[in-house]
Amino acid sequence: MTDHERDYDLVVYGATGFAGELVAAYLADHAPDGVRIALGGRSRERLEKARGRLGVDWPLIVADADDEIGMAKLAAAARVVVTTVGPFLKFGRTLVRACAAAGTDYLDLTGEVIFHRWSIDDNDEMARSTGARIVHSCGFDSIPSDLGVHVLHQLAERDGAGALTDTTLVVTSLKGGFSGGTIDTVRATVDLLGNDRELRRIAASPYALSPDRKAEPELGRQEDVVSMPGRAVDGSLSGHLAPFLMAAYNSRVVRRTNALRDWAYGRTFRYREAQSAGTSAASPIIAAGIKFGLGALYTGLGLPPTRFVLDRVLPKPGTGPDEKTRRTGHFTMDIFTTTTSGARYRSRFRAKGDPGYAATAVLLGESALTLVLDRDQLPPVEGGVLTPATALGDALVARLRAAGVEISAKKLA
Repeated sequence: MTDHERDYDLVVYGATGFAGELVAAYLADHAPDGVRIALGGRSRERLEKARGRLGVDWPLIVADADDEIGMAKLAAAARVVVTTVGPFLKFGRTLVRACAAAGTDYLDLTGEVIFHRWSIDDNDEMARSTGARIVHSCGFDSIPSDLGVHVLHQLAERDGAGALTDTTLVVTSLKGGFSGGTIDTVRATVDLLGNDRELRRIAASPYALSPDRKAEPELGRQEDVVSMPGRAVDGSLSGHLAPFLMAAYNSRVVRRTNALRDWAYGRTFRYREAQSAGTSAASPIIAAGIKFGLGALYTGLGLPPTRFVLDRVLPKPGTGPDEKTRRTGHFTMDIFTTTTSGARYRSRFRAKGDPGYAATAVLLGESALTLVLDRDQLPPVEGGVLTPATALGDALVARLRAAGVEISAKKLA
């Protein structure tokens, strides 16, 4: 089926949800005239209300996430499908499988290791045969991590400085809020892993998303939960570093990119993520508190008595930060590396807006427009379950820079 035979260039599935409507709103403001967009979801009434709030006349597609026939029809009607319907462990498998089978490019916001692994096992071979680019994690998870390392490697390669070795992303500033959808994803992950020892083993592997685990280098233990002085990463970092909530997921996406590129970053490439706990004398205490809090959240959701209490106080699905929080939010991520020649580099990924929602709407919306409008500039791959860097690469970097996102890299003195 050619692009001209598809009814739509782009379908936003989950357009009645909190994140989905933000993405649709971004596209309503930024998609060029002539891009054929439709809104998808399970309720026509809610879709009509969302369309009214958006002020567009886009067609509506009504289908449940677990309806195989409905998802197949939706996928066959579009060149590109964007979905924000999570937790993807519960609601994602049918749609991504339909897109792989139909040769339809697919984008989502998942930060779920097991869903991503399932998708690789279920869909990679089929997507390669149909040419579909299946691209998970096109929001705050994991575009800053993946593209940040991408531009870091490009600069080191241009300089002839050798391969990347120890590489650390540090969230140096962040302001934003949580949504019920994010919390619901944590719940779904805790429930799934708590009942399956084999899935816990897969999730714990640093190469959980590798295309070929046996071909990966043996680099010893690679920890996801790190707490250390900032100067242990780079002399410019004051205070202490704390664990970053999404490090365990983002790190696996970046390692998958390295493997899909035949380990272009290097066979001794080690990658981790952390966040600043501030620069005051109390930063080690704050870092310890963050580490304890993350552990308590996962443990509490796994125990019935505390789960009951947490479910009553944590944000509910379908809710999220208010407009002011979304507008005034921001984030900066700095990625530091040392190459095999001993050279030091730093890349920076910085954006305005609440990271998980306002900024994510830009990241996902521009990813979709890259697939629709910039086909001739995409990396030369045939299809498959890819990553943002391997599927979208420099074409997305250019779009995001034009949208006001800072993506930079420099050699350090």
